[in-house]
Amino acid sequence: MNRLLDSTTGIWLAFFFAACGSSSSSSQTPGQAGSGAGGGAHAGAGAVGASGAGTSTAGASGAGTSTAGASGAGTSTAGASGAGVGASGASAAAGSPGTTAGTSAGGNGAAGVGQAGGSSAAGGGSVSLNLPDVVTSADGAFWKTGTLTPASSGTADVTADDTSLKQRWDGFGGTFNEAGWDALSVLSDSDRALALSYLFDSANGANFAYGRLPIGASDYALARYTLDDSANDYTMANFTIAQDKKLLIPYIKAALAIKPGIHLWASPWSPPGWMKDNNSIDAGNMKDDDKVLTAFALYLEKFVQAYAAEGLKIEAVHPQNEPGYTNPYPSCGWTGALYIKFIRDYLGPLFAKDNVPAEIWCGTMSNQTDGTIATNLASDAKAMSYVKGFGLQWNTKGSISSLKSKNVPIMQTEHKCGNYDFATDYWSQSSYNASKPPNDYAYGVESWKNIKDWIVAGVNSYSAWNMVLDTLGTNLNASKPWHQDALLTVDRSTKKLTATPAYYVFRHLSYFVAPKATVIGTTGGDALAFKNPDGAIVVVMYNSGAAKKAIVSLGGTKLQFDLPANGWATIHHMK
Repeated sequence: MNRLLDSTTGIWLAFFFAACGSSSSSSQTPGQAGSGAGGGAHAGAGAVGASGAGTSTAGASGAGTSTAGASGAGTSTAGASGAGVGASGASAAAGSPGTTAGTSAGGNGAAGVGQAGGSSAAGGGSVSLNLPDVVTSADGAFWKTGTLTPASSGTADVTADDTSLKQRWDGFGGTFNEAGWDALSVLSDSDRALALSYLFDSANGANFAYGRLPIGASDYALARYTLDDSANDYTMANFTIAQDKKLLIPYIKAALAIKPGIHLWASPWSPPGWMKDNNSIDAGNMKDDDKVLTAFALYLEKFVQAYAAEGLKIEAVHPQNEPGYTNPYPSCGWTGALYIKFIRDYLGPLFAKDNVPAEIWCGTMSNQTDGTIATNLASDAKAMSYVKGFGLQWNTKGSISSLKSKNVPIMQTEHKCGNYDFATDYWSQSSYNASKPPNDYAYGVESWKNIKDWIVAGVNSYSAWNMVLDTLGTNLNASKPWHQDALLTVDRSTKKLTATPAYYVFRHLSYFVAPKATVIGTTGGDALAFKNPDGAIVVVMYNSGAAKKAIVSLGGTKLQFDLPANGWATIHHMK
């Protein structure tokens, strides 16, 4: 067991039960919001301090103070060089720097998670995290805090221009799949809670804002199923989410216990097989039939309603994952004309008539054929009257420029999964492994390049694919299983949780960049920059060369710091 898991097991076990509704006084996650005293739902902010003592802010329902003492409340979990989960087996990755845990006084207050940059905690309290000025990562040395000092001379490696405003930034996220929760199930309660905190906690994790759900089985379900496998059930009399309640919904609810405000959206990999020309969940094409299209629109409506009955708000539905592919796992082909007709004449009118609260997005588009579907739909005024955004992934980045004129959000919906048996950007096909995903540093570098490309192209949000898999990463491909990378991995034999290099790449961005930030221009270097709603400038840099003293220029102010070789640095600076 790595050192961070050892040091935080007690804290995270206590948090896991508190976040799930325990009525006992709750031990909070390090540096995170505390529960309100006396059973209120408000979450106050635990102050970070070297001694571990924290004071929570009072809220509308009467939040109390966090206390620290000899009994261990307020124990510091990680210092500036604290150990974290090892990337790809590395033993000394750094944990979140300088944070402390406080124990909340009182009874039934819910544990709230504050947003980085000072947005609301659960129950309406304001939380402001003390974000470090510099965090760096390199191979075997992840998430290390650094120091910014004035640079009296020298040329800036990167200049961030906060007068060069690009697109609004809505946030990062990832995908909930059955295989992820099944992998997490082999861990202890505390380590499973720790994994979720790595993804969603604003103080000590990636602070993900979005969660994607499959409607029925994806290729990372444990078996093939849809939500109505009863042939010709046009009225959806046998519609059920019983299978989802076994794995998917517990996964989602456990994440929401860490961060209640996750934006949930969903897409099917396949409609029920009886709606397709091959009568199978795998491959085949959607039938162009009035009764089938009417039933499929009802199917998607019932999904939103069934999840609402579980207390889960689905904010958007994308009618088909990758309509241009018919793969040997849950998938379905659509012609462009049929896809547009379905939204324009069936799904849009039904959702409007029944006041379904979920938005309809054109997604999730994956290949060049899909990109053409999206641009053609954008030219259909009636279809666009129902569409509130575009979901693009993989090979559709080139469609972004033509879709920007529609003035609706564009989400990158699926990060490339790695370990490809074909040619693609930033990957050598000769590195393909037919039995196990690498989850290596090279995939971290590839991940950075892909994320940067999409943000520069103009997307408003970015979604990881599988957040968690076991170390085999095997999907449901019937002819050739694809062993894919993930952000966190679980070794089933040793019950070990590992954060991969790709995880830290996401975290270098998502931890610091607040939702509703603005992407801003940069010159020089391999970098992205954002301006947060509170005015802070965030610059994320990748250095492919040797370690050096780097200089960044922010609003005319030059600052220097130590930049590792072949690694990343995030600079957070209030002007």
